[in-house]
Amino acid sequence: MRKIDALLVEYGESHTNPVNKRFHWVCIPVIMFSLMGLLMAIPMPFELPVYVNWATVFMFFALLYYIRLSFKIFIGFLPIVWMMLWGNIKILETYGSEKLVIISLILFVVAWIGQFIGHNIEGKKPSFFKDLQFLLIGPAWLLHFIYKKA
Repeated sequence: MRKIDALLVEYGESHTNPVNKRFHWVCIPVIMFSLMGLLMAIPMPFELPVYVNWATVFMFFALLYYIRLSFKIFIGFLPIVWMMLWGNIKILETYGSEKLVIISLILFVVAWIGQFIGHNIEGKKPSFFKDLQFLLIGPAWLLHFIYKKA
């Protein structure tokens, strides 16, 4: 079994309850988006174009992780990452970095509360308590369902 398949199966074991799954379908993308916003708001050490920021650096390494696991997952994440970065850049340009931080922080906290509510309903701890790489497997787990539908 490929490593990505084994990780998705293991992740899925603590995500079988339909309510928990619904929480994850909403909360995981919100966490990704808000994390990018929080990272984007951290100033770079020198002046760079707006699209070169800590969020793009983080996502570059996340995408390297995904391409090592699965080329299909990597390809699927390219438009998702682009849209999330674009959305955060628009918030930054429209409202400034202070508002981006506030918006991102509120979204981040509310989404994590949703995740823990879902896991409370499931009756199982989040997978990342066992292994931090499951923080990156969660989004891939959702994407693999999109691939299955297509």
